[in-house]
Amino acid sequence: MNIRMMKAAVAGSVLALGLASGAAQAATADGTARATILTQVAVTNTSDLQFGTVAIGTGGGSVAVSTAGARTCATTLVCTGATTAANFNVSGATGMTVGISHPGSVTLTDGSGNNMTATIASSASSLVLAGSDSFRVGGSLNVGATQVAGAYAGTFTVTVNYQ
Repeated sequence: MNIRMMKAAVAGSVLALGLASGAAQAATADGTARATILTQVAVTNTSDLQFGTVAIGTGGGSVAVSTAGARTCATTLVCTGATTAANFNVSGATGMTVGISHPGSVTLTDGSGNNMTATIASSASSLVLAGSDSFRVGGSLNVGATQVAGAYAGTFTVTVNYQ
């Protein structure tokens, strides 16, 4: 064997030992990736916010329906008929918390350009789901002293999200 071949063999052996010793000092570990998939949260309207029938007496005023469905009528108005708070059923993963949001008001219109505004509030801002869950929305309707007679309606959207 000539000197060049011997030097090459020695260099190769040293290089191999260096690489092998680095690999012998390495350590490894495995990690686990996990995910939990929840059923989609759902919300369903089962009754509307109903202020009843309102007649202007000596002036305008407000008609309020609590989240329990009880009505309070200004003395300047005459209020009759059935009232209900809006009711919403919620379903989703048991034990999970959901947040509830909605606008602060809704505009009611008679379809001919005449409007009234009602402020709205819900019975809960969040729920821990237990299987059969619901919340209610009540409100206070402002009736003007010269409000045009008619059937008024407006739509508001509630949103329920997992927290």
